[in-house]
Amino acid sequence: MLKVGKITGVHGLHGAVVLRQIIDNTEWLKKGDALFIEMKRESFIPYFVESAKAANEAEYIITLDDVPNAEEARQLVGKTAWVKEDVLETAKVDSPLLYIGFSLVDKQKGSIGIIEDVMLMGSQWIARLTVQGKEVLVPLAEDMILEVNMKNKFIRMDLPEGLLEVYL
Repeated sequence: MLKVGKITGVHGLHGAVVLRQIIDNTEWLKKGDALFIEMKRESFIPYFVESAKAANEAEYIITLDDVPNAEEARQLVGKTAWVKEDVLETAKVDSPLLYIGFSLVDKQKGSIGIIEDVMLMGSQWIARLTVQGKEVLVPLAEDMILEVNMKNKFIRMDLPEGLLEVYL
């Protein structure tokens, strides 16, 4: 599953919620899609989208099955929202969130490891990997990415000299 944002508020009296998304696309979420809300750590509860309307580039206003009023919607505020990968793939979203599980391959060093997580820090996407038992953070800067192979699930990069040595 891929993290897509956080429920930041309640909208109206009929159980609609505001999803602050971390995806650069306002067309991906559709009626019938399953949105998984992380109620407790690693505990995902599926909610099916009844309606989704982009409020702006960063927020959706969503009504969900089984959330009939504002009181129940308030219980979702502050919770992280996730979707299955296929929801973003069918929407043709080109988001670094899709890179989770991809192999990261350096032009010089070859295979580095598997991307375990992707996070947005400011305006920069960062990939998190474990290399030789240590956490490594790699910026997913456009000028360093040589190839993204969606079919074979790997990213070929030209990493700056010394980047990995900082961690190892």
